[in-house]
Amino acid sequence: MSESSKLTAVEIQQCIPHRYPFLMIDQVLSLTDDKIIAAKCVTMGEPFFQGHFPGMPVMPGVLIVEAMAQAGGVMAARQLENFDLERQVMMFASIDKVKFRQQVTPGDRLILEVEPLRRGRMWKLRGTATVDEKVVCTAEFLAIIANRPGTGSADKAPAPKASGADGANDE
Repeated sequence: MSESSKLTAVEIQQCIPHRYPFLMIDQVLSLTDDKIIAAKCVTMGEPFFQGHFPGMPVMPGVLIVEAMAQAGGVMAARQLENFDLERQVMMFASIDKVKFRQQVTPGDRLILEVEPLRRGRMWKLRGTATVDEKVVCTAEFLAIIANRPGTGSADKAPAPKASGADGANDE
């Protein structure tokens, strides 16, 4: 997948299991082997604004990190040879080096850039979220490919798709 790809909301939902109201990315603007850039249009209609905070709506920081992780999940699903959304899901294993630098409020367009630092059964990713080209959040996180209950055992990790990459697959 060396060329840049764009994905619609429908195509995103073919890669990750999240659905409204927990689907945190609206579109993928660019997807290559080395980076995904996704967008979330933050509106006053978001359910979390009812309680966070009344009279001063601010997107919860943990949901910004979740949005970055969802973008990383889309990237992984598109790069893995035999990832099967019916049998597998990517889940957080850890979140590190999180910094929140600015509030995200209704009307903002959150741009999420995520790059893999390590690929395999366990993915290490680095994400940056921006609004109007200003960094609002940065984080590193680990995600593991887990089997859904009742789908049989599959201890083998999905294999990365052949892409002529430079050995970025550590595991």
